[in-house]
Amino acid sequence: MPGALRDYATAAGRVPLPQYLLELGELHESLGNTGQAGEQYRLLAAEHRLAAAAGVVDDLALGEYQADHGDPAVAVRLLRGEWERRRSVLVADALGWALHRNGEDREALGLAEQARRTGWPNARFRYHQGEIERALGLRDAAREHLAEALRIDPHFSPLHAPRARAALDALADPPR
Repeated sequence: MPGALRDYATAAGRVPLPQYLLELGELHESLGNTGQAGEQYRLLAAEHRLAAAAGVVDDLALGEYQADHGDPAVAVRLLRGEWERRRSVLVADALGWALHRNGEDREALGLAEQARRTGWPNARFRYHQGEIERALGLRDAAREHLAEALRIDPHFSPLHAPRARAALDALADPPR
């Protein structure tokens, strides 16, 4: 992990893209470095404010941050706006995940399925869909998509890959 921290810090220092700041924050968080994680999240929010002041509207990374680390209702609002501006696979997945985190699993599933139908073998997309299906009680589908996420990339996220493994283990046991 020290190499990953170094590489992310270098990338974020050279080109502080919102996604790099979010991913570096999550890497710190996964290692228990809550102060450093918080600093990356604050930088992400500051960068978003600067971009907005300059007329740049891109709520994807901030919406992703809000879904997992902030207020899911804010994430839904940000990502619905982003979805109206650009209907990309990344926004479909992020909005679906934010809806799930906000308790709106039925609507979330449609967006997760739309992201998956592109054929892009993206572990995060499969993880999100699996968790949404798990929340809806769709155990077989959830198992399939969580396992697929880990097959695509067993280390797709320092926070979510361990959660995918735990969810898959929980689904292996029969429901009570």
